[in-house]
Amino acid sequence: MDLAKAIGNGVMKIRHTIVGMIAAALGTAAGWTGPSADLIIVLGAPGTEEYGKAFASAAQAWERAGRKGEAKLTVIGREDGSGSDFKTLETSIAEAGMEGSGPLWIVLLGHGTFDGRTAKFNLRGKDLSAVQLSDWLKESARPVAIINCSSSSAPFIKKLTKPGRVVMTGTKSGSEDSYARFGEFLAKSINAPESDLDRDGATSLLEAFLAATKGVEEFYEKEGRIATEQSLVDDNGDGFGTPAKWFRGVRAVKKAKDDAEADGLRAHQFHLVPSEADKALPPEIRKERDALEAKLFALRANKEDMEMDRYYLALEHLARQLASLYHPESEEGSSPVENDQGQSP
Repeated sequence: MDLAKAIGNGVMKIRHTIVGMIAAALGTAAGWTGPSADLIIVLGAPGTEEYGKAFASAAQAWERAGRKGEAKLTVIGREDGSGSDFKTLETSIAEAGMEGSGPLWIVLLGHGTFDGRTAKFNLRGKDLSAVQLSDWLKESARPVAIINCSSSSAPFIKKLTKPGRVVMTGTKSGSEDSYARFGEFLAKSINAPESDLDRDGATSLLEAFLAATKGVEEFYEKEGRIATEQSLVDDNGDGFGTPAKWFRGVRAVKKAKDDAEADGLRAHQFHLVPSEADKALPPEIRKERDALEAKLFALRANKEDMEMDRYYLALEHLARQLASLYHPESEEGSSPVENDQGQSP
């Protein structure tokens, strides 16, 4: 079993190693050639000058990361004027487009409300409900990350959840209606090297979420106050959301319900600022790599239900497939390994 253990211990390093090899082979001097991301940052109605400064500071941090990642930037709610931020957001989402492989990021920085039935994000003028945002995105076929950092934001998950879509909220319920500090810490973490848990050269949205949640917890502990917020991430389409405390590293080790797919994988594949190594990957290789990572994620989730020999053989097979993306000759002589359902993993 020594070989199997070695495979198990080393598989988390596979992505970092192979993207490094392809970067070395292709070089990165030509710059980012992957699908362009759209980043829409929305500053809500501040309420007070203090909150307005906090939202503006967070927006600036997101802007810096967006520019570094060469995203198409749209900032709503900053300029003075009598226009409708609600309408501007609707138009901005439509103009970003519903097709393509480039991700759409929507970041909501502000206050939120929940009346027991409807959750809303407070804009200047007409507020934005989760139902309205869901309607604007219902035709979208591109990767989407919706990050609502406001108070009372949790109900947005139920309305916006979709397989492969990332929905992140600053609270775990609509009743958590005090000011949420999650947005401040997430903005600091989204491109912070110290938040890069797997050391692959880039901070994923999931890693930023975990770092931000830790920052929020430390804030309340330092202040000697009872925490009034707990953030959630949902990216498997079940609408439940997962708190940071359910993760060990970048993998959720608890599930919201029986047989539910764990959250976290898709959020870990979202990088606002890709690593230099990742920039060198052709789009088709990146897509195939993400699909193989999903299989690896599912395999690890089913580990307890499999014989260890079969599990590690399936793990080795996936490792070989990942390696073959960059070295096709390594695939020669390998044979598919069936999983416990009698299918190739």
